[in-house]
Amino acid sequence: MKNLKSLLVVLLCFGTFYTADAQRKVVRVYPNHGAVVTTIHKPKLVIHKKSNYYFADGIWYKAKGRKYVVVRAPKGIKVRTLPRGNKVVVLNGRKLYKYKGVWYKKSGRNYIVVNV
Repeated sequence: MKNLKSLLVVLLCFGTFYTADAQRKVVRVYPNHGAVVTTIHKPKLVIHKKSNYYFADGIWYKAKGRKYVVVRAPKGIKVRTLPRGNKVVVLNGRKLYKYKGVWYKKSGRNYIVVNV
């Protein structure tokens, strides 16, 4: 009986820790094109063809008043770094990088958005 109580206490503690750990996981939901957001976490301003774009966590935005609209990445726009989680793909002998449906090619120190 004493062993059974000890086992139940251990299982109860394990279950509590497991549940607490599961509640700390972060799930990222990326907005669809056209979605309007009020804040962006650490955006980088990128000027492309005399237009201002904002790049944060692999998502492209344009300012609209005090808010931001999610837009498609314009072809030819350059960024210095890609977000973590990008995939390297070799396509027709070219090394490309893909993140959230946007394709990039490396050019010097930058990554340029390309159509595939």
